[in-house]
Amino acid sequence: MNAALERPSLFSVSCLRYREGIMRLSIRYQLLLPLVALMAGVVGMSVWSALSSAGRARQQIETQMDAVAQTVRSVTFPRNVQTLNLMKGLSGAELVLCDAHRRPLRDDQGQPLATLSALPATLPSLSNASAHPLGELVEVDGQSYFCRGVPLGSEVGANLTVFILYAESLWRDALWQSVWPALFLGVLGGAVSIVLTVAVTQRVTRRIQELERRTRLIADGDFSPMPLPKREDELRDLAGSVNDMAQKLAQYRESMSKTERLRLLGQVSGGLAHQLRNGVTGAKLAVQLHAKENAQKNAESLDVALRQLALVETHLKRFLDLGKAVELQKQQCDLNSVVRDALTLLGLQAKHAGIEMRRESDLEQPIFVQADAGQLGNVLVNLLGNALDAAGQGGLVEVNAGVDEGTAFVEITDSGPGPPPEIADRLFEPFVTTKPEGVGLGLAVARQVAEAHDGTLRWFRRDATTCFRLELPVGQDSVPDQSARDRTRERTGTESYPTKEVP
Repeated sequence: MNAALERPSLFSVSCLRYREGIMRLSIRYQLLLPLVALMAGVVGMSVWSALSSAGRARQQIETQMDAVAQTVRSVTFPRNVQTLNLMKGLSGAELVLCDAHRRPLRDDQGQPLATLSALPATLPSLSNASAHPLGELVEVDGQSYFCRGVPLGSEVGANLTVFILYAESLWRDALWQSVWPALFLGVLGGAVSIVLTVAVTQRVTRRIQELERRTRLIADGDFSPMPLPKREDELRDLAGSVNDMAQKLAQYRESMSKTERLRLLGQVSGGLAHQLRNGVTGAKLAVQLHAKENAQKNAESLDVALRQLALVETHLKRFLDLGKAVELQKQQCDLNSVVRDALTLLGLQAKHAGIEMRRESDLEQPIFVQADAGQLGNVLVNLLGNALDAAGQGGLVEVNAGVDEGTAFVEITDSGPGPPPEIADRLFEPFVTTKPEGVGLGLAVARQVAEAHDGTLRWFRRDATTCFRLELPVGQDSVPDQSARDRTRERTGTESYPTKEVP
């Protein structure tokens, strides 16, 4: 029994659906119904105006016939056909002059004194009341007339009667002429307004439906922009806002995807990187002990080996810290000194690969910046290593450093073909690489370090070379390298640096 009470009744379900039907009214009908009601009111007013005009026209005809009746009753006129025709021309009514027994009078030639070519078979009695103010309907030669008898006064014509006949067709024509302009304009205006209203609401509804369809696509993960309407209105602004929202959602999804990939990579590779780091640390200690015991022998090669091991250790630490914020230990350092260390570290690799590494500026003149020398060194080593790989055997890598317009810069240019077009616009994104054995983290981390120093890292094609440019805020004690700036202007031909940067 409780289940039966809890189950909704058919009446309640019907009421709920009825309420939902009332509440759910599409915008098309919300726009259309008030306008249709307004047009119905306009049509109603037109009909009322037409009926009023018909009433005035009917009253005018009745007044005119009353005036004719009053005239023939009180005015003496010659009893001949010419006079009757003259009166017909003034009033528009047919006239028949009869005696007291309702028989038409005739003139000397025996012609009836009437304006009609044929006479009605019977004429109404003067004592009969008529439902129509113009009189009773009579048939004359197949045509209907309103017929009304007017007895003449004794001083005008004793025992004589004038019957006034007004054609029913003229009466109807007069009424229609007064009705049709207002009725036609009202109905036509209402119909045109309804058609225009339906067309406008249809267009607005289609645009709203397109916005709804687009938002559903966004909800399903399709963030491609929709074409904006040509009409400049609020719906175009709404479509632009939808496109902006889709673009931001696409950026958020991409950011979340990168974060998730970094998190997963950190989880998977954390253990492996930890073990490798322990092994590298042991190898580094062994090389250090060997260097102490053989201080005079192979000092330079052992020093390079230690630096390489330190670099591997740094990369492993970066692997372990993947996804974390960059922690800097800023202090004043010489940018040129960092560049020289990076060149020394990769000099043997370039020599072994037959690649020429050329210095385009004087690296002995100090350029002071507030930076983490270790992090900057890792960035430059990464950029130089990429340049060596891109240049290939027999290629050329050029390094230029200096100060331009209060900004310290380092340029690393290689003679390679540049990145392929399919990844050119995503070169600084994590896990984007053209190297089969690469992970695609070097440039992403390098840009992160540059931005942590309030600097920038960008790349562009210049002539037939690829150039990566690192820019950093210059320290207070730095002196602009005028020769480096002059060489930059000679190569570019402009004061500012030309770029085709892919963000």
